[in-house]
Amino acid sequence: MNWRDLLYFSKGERRALTLLLCLISISWIILFVTDNKPDYFADENKKVTEPVKTTLNTIAEGADTGKRQIPSSGSKNNSSRKKNEFHPKETKNTLGRKPFPKTEKYPAGTIVELNTADTTILKKVPGIGSTFARRIVKYRELLGGFYSVSQLHEVYGIDEERYNTMKSWFSADLSLICQLIVNKVSMNDLQKHPYINYRQARIIGQLRKQKGKLTGWENFQLLEEFTDADRERLTPYLSFE
Repeated sequence: MNWRDLLYFSKGERRALTLLLCLISISWIILFVTDNKPDYFADENKKVTEPVKTTLNTIAEGADTGKRQIPSSGSKNNSSRKKNEFHPKETKNTLGRKPFPKTEKYPAGTIVELNTADTTILKKVPGIGSTFARRIVKYRELLGGFYSVSQLHEVYGIDEERYNTMKSWFSADLSLICQLIVNKVSMNDLQKHPYINYRQARIIGQLRKQKGKLTGWENFQLLEEFTDADRERLTPYLSFE
């Protein structure tokens, strides 16, 4: 075999070799240019200003002067680092919220009148917070007032144990109860009362139509809708005037 045959390339092969050599040359040129390109420090939203000194350059300058120099991280980095440090004292009230004042409780022996006390007064009784104070006031409005301290047991969430701890703090004035005038009040207002159901309110309405005016509890004596227990607890709240 002739050595010239080994170096013989077809026309297509020669084109491919030429293209490959060009690509290799371009790659070397790009690498050469980028390696010699200086680093620049660019501030945000600004044009490039000046080259940044690298750690090697700083050490080299120190070697020329005969002194050992340690490159500093810059005042900007130091200030940002200080801002990121945790300071417990600075975290208090960062949102501008004031701590809720602690409610003072009444001393032992204080008596609170149930039918006039608002939520602020009720919260001063030991064992009563905002939730129970609101519930007591709401239930009092539905009833028209408390005729007995024992009715606190009917307030939602007040169990036997809680009731026993708070009952000694209260009294109930019956003269402050708002009564329902049976001969004038509407059927809807009657059945809103916690002690009167729909059937009882309807019976009262029917009796008013039949008799024209109800005179007292004797009008309900023969009615199975009204028991003795109903009469006992409804007496403070119904007026037959």
